[in-house]
Amino acid sequence: MLQNCLWVLFISMIPLIELRGALPVSQALGLPLGLSFAICIIGNMIPVPFIYLFARKILLWGKDKPVIGGFFTFCLNKGEKGGKALEEKAGRGLYVALLLFVGIPLPGTGAWTGMLAASFLDMDFKKSTIAVLLGVLLAGLIVGIITVGAFSAVRAVA
Repeated sequence: MLQNCLWVLFISMIPLIELRGALPVSQALGLPLGLSFAICIIGNMIPVPFIYLFARKILLWGKDKPVIGGFFTFCLNKGEKGGKALEEKAGRGLYVALLLFVGIPLPGTGAWTGMLAASFLDMDFKKSTIAVLLGVLLAGLIVGIITVGAFSAVRAVA
């Protein structure tokens, strides 16, 4: 069980997969839903301070390097685009918009992208982290409901 918990923790830390992919994997591995939820949230939040503090600097450094330059440029463009779209739509409710951006489980709208956008917009670290955490909780609830429903339907058919 410990090995499965560690797998889920690490999967939830991967960009673009995050909690959204780790929670269904945890259910496929047979882990209890409450434990899975906690592990996925912790794993999804571990990279958040590092993303805010270092990601932009690393991406700027590596954007013109061979091999990694294309991926780094993609990430920079994604962060800038996400930040601008968030700022345009939100106006004064920027932190609520960040929460909703992270909380709606669509591809490319997770904690990684949200915190990168917060970094590009020079948003307050503490407020951004709280907004991202609440967004991860919201995404976890939505994905959890969908996952439980899907696994229940599969079990009922089988």
